[in-house]
Amino acid sequence: MTTSHRSTVSDRFPAHVSGRLPAGRRLRRAFTTGTVLGGLLLAGAGPALAVGADGAAPPATVRTAKATTLTVTGAGRAAAAPDLVVLSVGVEVTRKTAKEAMSAQRSAAEALLAALREQAVAAGDIRTDSLSLSTVYGQSDGGETEVTGYQAGQSFSVKVRDIDRAGRVIGAVTDATGDAGRVNGVAFDVADRSALRAQAREAAHRDAYEKASQHARLSGLRLGRLVSLTEDDATRPGAVPGVPADAQQVPLAPGEIEEQVTVTAVYELR
Repeated sequence: MTTSHRSTVSDRFPAHVSGRLPAGRRLRRAFTTGTVLGGLLLAGAGPALAVGADGAAPPATVRTAKATTLTVTGAGRAAAAPDLVVLSVGVEVTRKTAKEAMSAQRSAAEALLAALREQAVAAGDIRTDSLSLSTVYGQSDGGETEVTGYQAGQSFSVKVRDIDRAGRVIGAVTDATGDAGRVNGVAFDVADRSALRAQAREAAHRDAYEKASQHARLSGLRLGRLVSLTEDDATRPGAVPGVPADAQQVPLAPGEIEEQVTVTAVYELR
């Protein structure tokens, strides 16, 4: 009996030689091929995407247009009647020796302080600003420079909270100190400037906003958000020049105290 045996390629050769793969391996090969083909199709449909080592694409860079800005300066002021007077008063004497000068200065300063107390000026409103002792020089008959004496002085800052009494206080000081008395200046002020400064700041902010709104309208744009705001130092009043030391009752004109605020604002334009 003759037995016919038909051999196939798969019978004669192992799977890895014949090219036929087990079902599980064929599925993995097909999956890998599909992934590559998908990548080729995607690359053909649009620009290639860079892929990192972990297979993730880097974040896209978003470019935004730079906003147009406008910088303006606003000025504001507020004024009020003063309720405080600051006096700069003192004494100054010249004697032959330094000891004599300091002794005379001390006596004159004590008389000044006693006069302030009699005028009901509080001790906390009196402050020593300076104390000095200096040499006085002159020329001899032969034209040579020589020491002729010593000058001693002391100055005080005095707050008078009743401005109607300021002239009377000055007269009392000069009466008590005589020729040694000095009045170096008078300055009117407001004891609490916070409310006055707040009013000036509000006016400055409003001025800046109105200017920015006008510029935006003239430019055909709309005013956007406030980007930044800076405030400059406020302007303070200066002292009134010194008054005569021999005045019994010094007439004073207080006027008004003014606070000025300047701001610089940056707005966006849309």
